[in-house]
Amino acid sequence: MLTEAQDQRRDSATMRLSRIGQKMSGMSGLRTIMEDIAASTAAGSSNWLNLSVGNPALIDEVVDTWRELTVQAATADFTATSSRYGPSRGLPALVDAIVDHFNTSYGWDITADNVVVGPGSQMLCFMAAALFTGSTGTEQPQRLVLPMTPDYAGYQGLSLDRDGVIGFTPRVLLSGDRSFHYAFDFDALDQCREAGMFLLSSPSNPTGRSVDGDELARLLSAARQRDVPLFVDHAYGEPFPRIAASRVAPQQDDYLINCFTLSKAGLPAERIGFAIGPDRYIRPMVSFMANSALHAPQLMQLVAARSLTTGALEKLASSVIAPFYQARRRSVERLLAELLPASVNWRLHTSEGGMFCWLWVDEPWFDDMALYELMKTKKVFIVPGRHFFVPPSADAALNSHGTRCFRISLSADEGTIGEGIARIAEGLTQLSRAHHA
Repeated sequence: MLTEAQDQRRDSATMRLSRIGQKMSGMSGLRTIMEDIAASTAAGSSNWLNLSVGNPALIDEVVDTWRELTVQAATADFTATSSRYGPSRGLPALVDAIVDHFNTSYGWDITADNVVVGPGSQMLCFMAAALFTGSTGTEQPQRLVLPMTPDYAGYQGLSLDRDGVIGFTPRVLLSGDRSFHYAFDFDALDQCREAGMFLLSSPSNPTGRSVDGDELARLLSAARQRDVPLFVDHAYGEPFPRIAASRVAPQQDDYLINCFTLSKAGLPAERIGFAIGPDRYIRPMVSFMANSALHAPQLMQLVAARSLTTGALEKLASSVIAPFYQARRRSVERLLAELLPASVNWRLHTSEGGMFCWLWVDEPWFDDMALYELMKTKKVFIVPGRHFFVPPSADAALNSHGTRCFRISLSADEGTIGEGIARIAEGLTQLSRAHHA
């Protein structure tokens, strides 16, 4: 039986794809993660330990709350929400709830004109990248710029141009015997002259790192100088789901688009997200929504509205989700310290909470893909570090830092995580011995 990759190579030899088609149909870091999810959830695959997936943890109180809100919404308004088309900007009930929540919580002065609801934050990022980057027909093509990599692997697929996404290598700072963290290289970023939009996740996937107030101010200054938007993806942070700590609250600015999602708050399969920003950015995003997907799923929009107006979402984020991941992070840090071989120079990126652990193995013999392939023989999925880097940072990363990193997820049950880390420790020992043999 042919693998999907072999099917793809066979099809590409007999079928002509456009340049965009070739890029968007190719394998990527994100596609690899999704294939691992498929393999670990297929029939008869219960023996796989999946530490690669970005699915939020199944927390009983979170699941029960969303189930109850969904039943309430379906009972009250199923015909109105699911049997009729609606506005591309989003259901008025949800848009109004978003406006009220952010104006009340942060003292903003937004209106419905500043909001667009979409089928997940990934799609909202894609819409913005399509609108604000690429060729204008009269100037040099403008690129999607990631101010610091590593960052979310899915960003690499947002541009329809093969070289449409670029990223900048961070400064690597050591902190303690087994930890490290990244810092922006603003000197390098200041030299960038081809930005059509800046994009980053904060708190970050994969590291859990959050920008602070001074860093956000510098990024906004860079956007303002180039007259381009800064798009901040808050998928893991404040005000929800609070999986990782945010060092600065969401800000309102004439050059800032903030993006939020319910995926990590417990509804990853329902694809509900929204963006807030200046009308000049949001208006074309609403049009893009109308021309591509019509609108986001409306029943779940009503569920989201109820979660905001009742305070249920804020309660889940602050009282359930945040404490869960803080405790899980501390537990996994102890497991890593206990189980990973002391003879290997490994380091963990510092973070308060977060859905992932980002590990750096600073050894000349270590390669992220070698560990990935070895772990698959041990029935464990991890994510190779190189998937979170893009050119020009990927050029250096593929020779050093990026290929010496990998990501593991904290959202599996504790037994799976513990056994998975034990097998990773075996794999690191095996690679080290093979090198020194």
